[in-house]
Amino acid sequence: MPAPLSRDLRERIVRAVEGGSSIRQAALRFEVSPSAAVKLMRRFRQSGSPAPARFGGHRRPILAPHEALVRALLDAKADISLKEIQAELHRHGIMVGATSTISRWLRRAGLTHKKRA
Repeated sequence: MPAPLSRDLRERIVRAVEGGSSIRQAALRFEVSPSAAVKLMRRFRQSGSPAPARFGGHRRPILAPHEALVRALLDAKADISLKEIQAELHRHGIMVGATSTISRWLRRAGLTHKKRA
């Protein structure tokens, strides 16, 4: 994943453009892509700061609020498949795009959907 431009480089590009250079000339001078310089100047003009936008962060798992429902599904049918869990969630209005999402959430929650003998 690419990292944001350094604060120093951002400030130098802004100073160059504010000093009369075109955005594309400043991009060429500081060896950044023209689109990066255009986006930087757009951000600077909107916010007044050349600082990068928030980068990354934690996303709450989509199934966290529905843990009770998933547990009930697992308790009701011991050998339920991921596809069946996905279909049941869909029936309850919970849209889960991929079965891998369910699998990862189950693993993190310490639950299993495998047959219990």
